[in-house]
Amino acid sequence: MRRSLVLAVVALAAGCNVAEAHRPIVLRFSHVVAVDTPKGQAAEYFKKRAEDLTRGRVRVEIYPNSTLYNDREELEALQLGAVEMLAPSLSNFGALATEFEVFDLPFIFDDYVELRKVTDGPIGARLLGLLESKGIRGLAYWDNGFKSFSANQLLRRVEDLRGLRMRIQPSKVLDAQMRAVGALPCVLSFAEVREALQAGVVDGTENPISNFYTQRMHEVQKHLWLTRHGYLGYAVIVNKRFWEGLPGDVRRELEEAMREATEYANRIAKEKNDADLAKVEAAATTEVYRPTREERLALRRALVPVHQQCEDRIGKALLQDIYRTTSFDRGAP
Repeated sequence: MRRSLVLAVVALAAGCNVAEAHRPIVLRFSHVVAVDTPKGQAAEYFKKRAEDLTRGRVRVEIYPNSTLYNDREELEALQLGAVEMLAPSLSNFGALATEFEVFDLPFIFDDYVELRKVTDGPIGARLLGLLESKGIRGLAYWDNGFKSFSANQLLRRVEDLRGLRMRIQPSKVLDAQMRAVGALPCVLSFAEVREALQAGVVDGTENPISNFYTQRMHEVQKHLWLTRHGYLGYAVIVNKRFWEGLPGDVRRELEEAMREATEYANRIAKEKNDADLAKVEAAATTEVYRPTREERLALRRALVPVHQQCEDRIGKALLQDIYRTTSFDRGAP
């Protein structure tokens, strides 16, 4: 009788172990934008490739549009293990490492070629390494695009921004940027922006076109000034303990899925922004203005002094490294 009971317990334990072995590892990926944005599409692409490459050993659950956490909450949720993966805006990392606010500097990158020299090189790797002590592993940089100003007031010149209440992300650099042109910076989570614009809580904002269109801001903003004055991108990050606890082969397969998703994300970002700009113009609810070269240079002259103002916060050595890498000339017109 005792022998039969022991055998039954052993068999039950073995069955539980087999069931556990076949249960997929769940990776919850939370983000704050719509599914049809560059980040939203890249997240879905990562899910497909991760599940394919791991042959179902990993199940990726995507939670878009702040359905789990907004951009003020998500970093803490990751550190606590409430989610496993995020792709926050680079501006949101300032609370963990102020060096990340270098990406918020106006006119720091002229184009994607200059940007890649930083994100794909040793500077980008060094910045992600700053997150390790916070329990976070940085995996990749994903583009959204270059930002433009919008408002319900006509925007043509630097002076037109004066006195406007402009929504920003939580970044001291973005605060300084808005104050440099006489605007009043207002920090709001991304999920709150459209409603705040509609209610008149803020007058305007800055966004890549894909965010502007997919959040239907073109329905509540009369003017869009295509300044391309700053960059908005993301860092894809995971909970470090979760990542290091994965079986080695699973982790390698997920790294490959992330490499493929990153190539995809950065390829479609410009295409998506161009396509969404055409949709904004077709909707005819927002007047789109393309600044002349002289108007954009005037904006650059007004904003580039922010670099020096924020040098101590970001780190002079880091800033100089980026200038050398991109051949940036702070004194250029």
